[in-house]
Amino acid sequence: QVQLVESGGGLVQPGGSLRLSCAASGSIFSINDMGWYRQAPGKERELVAGITRGGSTNYTDSVKGRFTISRDNAKNTVYLQMNSLKPEDTAVYYCNADTLPYRGNYYLRFWGQGTQVTVSS
Repeated sequence: QVQLVESGGGLVQPGGSLRLSCAASGSIFSINDMGWYRQAPGKERELVAGITRGGSTNYTDSVKGRFTISRDNAKNTVYLQMNSLKPEDTAVYYCNADTLPYRGNYYLRFWGQGTQVTVSS
């Protein structure tokens, strides 16, 4: 079994910064793509940023230039540095990891429990 634990959410004023972390643990042989999604009240979950094992990244247009995704493969951890935060960034943020478990034959996508980010004055 694989667990993803997120941390770093909270309340921040507009223009402020937060850094989210997500650590994967358990029966892990390899992790391929990792990413961050978010879901605001009344809206569908959307991709915020993704990163491949090799470090290639992609971002949704609304966060380009403000958010940076990174990962530490040795620690099975993915990060999301969020700068110049706006009220519209308020959402629950979820991490995911495409993971090949030990003795597994294919990759499975695992999700974290979510962490609340609130941007408000």
